[in-house]
Amino acid sequence: MEFIDYYTVLEIGKSASEADIKKAFRKLARKYHPDVNPNDNTAKLKFQQINEANEVLSDPEKRKKYDKYGKDWKHADQFDQQQAQYSNRGGQQQRSSAGGTDWGNADFGGSDFSDFFSSMFGSQTGGGRRQASYKGQDLTAELKLELKDVYTTHKQTLTVNGKTIRITIPAGVENGQTIKLGGYGNPGANGGPNGDLLITFSISNNTPFNRDGSNLYLTKDIDLYTALLGGEITTDTFNGKVKLTVKPETQPGTRVKLKGKGFPVYKKEGESGDLFITYNVVLPTNLDEK
Repeated sequence: MEFIDYYTVLEIGKSASEADIKKAFRKLARKYHPDVNPNDNTAKLKFQQINEANEVLSDPEKRKKYDKYGKDWKHADQFDQQQAQYSNRGGQQQRSSAGGTDWGNADFGGSDFSDFFSSMFGSQTGGGRRQASYKGQDLTAELKLELKDVYTTHKQTLTVNGKTIRITIPAGVENGQTIKLGGYGNPGANGGPNGDLLITFSISNNTPFNRDGSNLYLTKDIDLYTALLGGEITTDTFNGKVKLTVKPETQPGTRVKLKGKGFPVYKKEGESGDLFITYNVVLPTNLDEK
């Protein structure tokens, strides 16, 4: 059997921290997991090697032994014995070579680990391997809505991976915004938590209003005489109509603000932005001599 470079397997350097090892393992385990690569024996073997490398490098004691002996792993037991003999003041041999574990020929049957691992570290406590658990794969979904749909908090039902999910959509959700539903993704492995469901909103606007965050903008036509002399007009807001007083000599492009008449602020119940109305003065046509 050949020496296995666990650092190469996990694509990390020998100075990698525990966090580096954990990150590398999760990344590669997801990539080569049998569920992601069905009927792919190469991926299955790679997945086993990744698990084995993580088993060693994530365990401080195993990693210390592995780093200490490296390619000389076959002689690890002999080295340990010699060190014990040297440090024994009475010169007594704590464990003879004949009575020690034969690392090169140990038989641990039934393990999914390589012969190299079994020879260097022996069988696992309780007779089985410890498999690392990790979070399931996240799922993504797109939910198409209209602007009027997200003006109020409401519930929506959607189907993801054959499962029907009923969610509450807070008023004020933005186009392109993504929300996360924890635990609604794919199942985790070896007891790990489920992945998450990431829902991205695609919001179309079929209204005369332009939206910028929680503020709304509207252009309102007024006739020349109202602009010159002033008067009262009726205009739309997103949830109804209001009356406005136009001041005399109002210039084209004049903007007025209706406080609190904009769009609801996301996850701030009772708060809304403002509505800005820009006056467009319409000149009269088809004038007669009078």
